[in-house]
Amino acid sequence: MPDSASPAPDLDLRVVRYFTVVADQQHFGRAAEALHITQPSLSRQIRGLEKQLGARLLDRTPHGSRLTEAGRVFLPRARALLRAAAEAAAVTRAAEPNQITIGFTTGLIVTPAVRELRRRHPEADVRTVHLTWDERRTALLDHRVDAVVARLPLPADRLDVTVLYTEPRAVLVPVDHRLAGRESVTLDDIADEPLPRVADPVWNAFWRIDPRPDGRPAPDGPFVEAVEDKMEVIAAGQAVAIVSAALRVDGLRPDLTAVPLHGVEPSRVALATRAGDSRRLLAAFRSCATTHLRPPAADPLTPAPVSPSAG
Repeated sequence: MPDSASPAPDLDLRVVRYFTVVADQQHFGRAAEALHITQPSLSRQIRGLEKQLGARLLDRTPHGSRLTEAGRVFLPRARALLRAAAEAAAVTRAAEPNQITIGFTTGLIVTPAVRELRRRHPEADVRTVHLTWDERRTALLDHRVDAVVARLPLPADRLDVTVLYTEPRAVLVPVDHRLAGRESVTLDDIADEPLPRVADPVWNAFWRIDPRPDGRPAPDGPFVEAVEDKMEVIAAGQAVAIVSAALRVDGLRPDLTAVPLHGVEPSRVALATRAGDSRRLLAAFRSCATTHLRPPAADPLTPAPVSPSAG
């Protein structure tokens, strides 16, 4: 083994674990199978470990492998090193902040999942915050929130996205519009109707269905940013909008009504988190969301509200 005064080698714990498996199996082939890696790769990595330590740890024999004297000395220290690393990881997990902030966008209700999370973890600080449609991703990546429940589309790079449920879509029109009161409409019925636009081309493509299945572009309506602006241009007869049929308009806009839109793919409501974030509370909320969040029951007596950009 290297002299104790030499600089400590920068050991790869993964390879240290490989060594302990080979020592247990006394056979490179069986160890490689147990580790789900190839035998040549395992042999190369063990040789690299031996080079780092400056000593041969294993003798290869026609029938398997056996520990050298250096290997017998290193094995208990290797196991102690792996135990220490596992204990350090456990302490780190236990010390993680016992707090989670959940974002949600217009028209979506996260209360059932949030209440269940608080019931399961009464010691946790569970917070919620409303987000506009265009800050869902930045709020996650800037660590303002830990999870977001929102309607798609949403760029998935650097995020983990889980679809929770789907909702049919509808067309939002003024109450005096020619389509108001219809049982349903199709894209052909709104082929020449302008639709509001927002700054996100991916969002526009989905919520304006642009281009249409026949390749024609969707007619352009006014550019909008806020929900109030969107509802105003629709109520004024300047545009109609494709929205989620699950949305509800509050009593402030009795001049708008929603008509079911048939023949188009549904809206999808999803849970988004930062990629690779495996904290305990986040995993618990994901479980609560997939179990408790469902589309609201249809209520034909309640008009439907809109998010600024869609849906």
